[in-house]
Amino acid sequence: MRDDVLGDITTAEAFDAAFAGTACHFVDRAGALKRMSVERWADAADAADEAIFLVRASGRTLDVGCGPGRLAAELTARDVPALGIDVSAEAVRMARQRGARVLRRNVFSRLPHEGSWDCVLLADGNIGIGGDPVSLLRRVRALLRPGGTVIVEVARDGTGLRRERWRLRVDGRTTPHFDWAVVGADAIVAVAREAGLSFIEMTSAGRRQAAVLGSPGV
Repeated sequence: MRDDVLGDITTAEAFDAAFAGTACHFVDRAGALKRMSVERWADAADAADEAIFLVRASGRTLDVGCGPGRLAAELTARDVPALGIDVSAEAVRMARQRGARVLRRNVFSRLPHEGSWDCVLLADGNIGIGGDPVSLLRRVRALLRPGGTVIVEVARDGTGLRRERWRLRVDGRTTPHFDWAVVGADAIVAVAREAGLSFIEMTSAGRRQAAVLGSPGV
């Protein structure tokens, strides 16, 4: 059996356990462990979220990999028509509990209002989903209306583009390997252009930064 299908818990189940309060760790190729800090994702939106995402999200907004829904819930409270999607059932439950509209979906599955979203959010490193940022942004471009925007949180300048393979370990169980990517501020423009998106601006707050990208207009 191939190594990438071995595992005694699914990735979604591992995230469920982590959001429910069980300690969860990332495991890299060498077997080194790094604790997953879900507390930050589960907190209320903070000043950096406000400066980077919330002030720019307008119109119909899709929060990809929304987790417990801090951004989707805050946008909903501001009467922005926001929808979050996440593969974790526990994250979806938590997000709905705090007032967000959320679906348990993968970004590459069929979604409501395809081709008509005004804004898509890729916060908290979610540009890494699937390990291929160009393919992910091409999918996002298909979700956006002409002239729509995507706000992509990126790693610090100098990081470049790194493709990684991880597993999750929780309560003595380990997931199969999954692909992930890390995109730095110095790499996002080239990645966006390859996906058919234009670079609009870079924004930052504290130690966090994001690129605002645009879908071609009519």
